[in-house]
Amino acid sequence: MLTYQVILALILSYLLGSIPTSVWVGKWFFDLDIRTQGSGNAGATNTIRVFGIKAGLPVLLFDVFKAWLAVHLGTWFPNPEYSVNQEVIYRIILGGLAVLGHVYPVFAGFRGGKGVATIVGVVIALYPASFLVILLCFSLVLATTRIVSLSSIIGAIVFPFVAILMFDERRLPLVILAIAIALFVPYTHRANIKRLIGGTEKRFDFGKNRIRKNEGV
Repeated sequence: MLTYQVILALILSYLLGSIPTSVWVGKWFFDLDIRTQGSGNAGATNTIRVFGIKAGLPVLLFDVFKAWLAVHLGTWFPNPEYSVNQEVIYRIILGGLAVLGHVYPVFAGFRGGKGVATIVGVVIALYPASFLVILLCFSLVLATTRIVSLSSIIGAIVFPFVAILMFDERRLPLVILAIAIALFVPYTHRANIKRLIGGTEKRFDFGKNRIRKNEGV
C-alpha cells in the first residue's frame, strides 16, 4: 500500500540521486561541463581524471552518500503495514530510484553518470559486510591494473557470490538485487568493455589537477 509517506520517500530518493555532483562541481569551480571533458561521463572517475583528486573525491563521497541516504529514507518514512520482506523491497526501490536519478538526473537534463558510485551507496546500506570484501577486490584489481572500469566490472560480477556464498544471504529480494547489480554494471560499461578488449581503455592516473578554475582544456 502506498501511503503519503512512502510516496514522499520515493520522490525524495529520485531527487537525491538526481543531484548532479560532478556537473555542478565542474560548472561552479572550473566553468566547464564535465560531460564535455575526458570520457564525457558525469561521474567521479572522470571528475578525478579531468579536474583532479581534490575535486573528484568529494564528488565520489557525495554520490555514494546520496544513495545510502535514499535507502535509509525507509527508516524515516516507514509503512507500519509492511512485512519484513516488503520492507526490504521498499528499501531496494528507494536505492534503485537514487541510482536512476544519478543516471537520468532531472537537474542536469537527464544526462548523468553510469551509477557505480550510487550503487556502492546502496550496497553499503543493504550489504555492509559484503561491501568490505568487494572494496578489497576492487582495490586489488585497481592497484594491479589501474583501470577503474575493469575494477568496477569485476567487483560487480563477484558481488553476488560474496553476498550469497560467503555471507549466506537468503532473502530473495537481496539475492535478486545482487545478481541484478552483477548484470547492470557491465551493461553500463559496454563501451569500456569494447575498449578493454581492444586494449585502448585508459589507465587511471591518481595525479594532479589538470584544469584549474576558469582555465581551458
